[in-house]
Amino acid sequence: MNPSRRRLVLRLIVTVGLLVLGVVIGLIFQNVWLGVLLAAIVWIGWFLGYESRRGHNAGVNDEDHGIEL
Repeated sequence: MNPSRRRLVLRLIVTVGLLVLGVVIGLIFQNVWLGVLLAAIVWIGWFLGYESRRGHNAGVNDEDHGIEL
């Protein structure tokens, strides 16, 4: 499996997993939309960190480009 396809599969697995986890948490709190919202917030953080690490920009603090995740 080539690397770009593997990244796509990983993104899809994490996205679906977080969505399912959000629905389960929402059912526990008796508010599915709250669970989906929490899952979306966690997914955005994961996605930014994943793409930053993949682009070798994790922890970069270059004054010319500002602070990057």
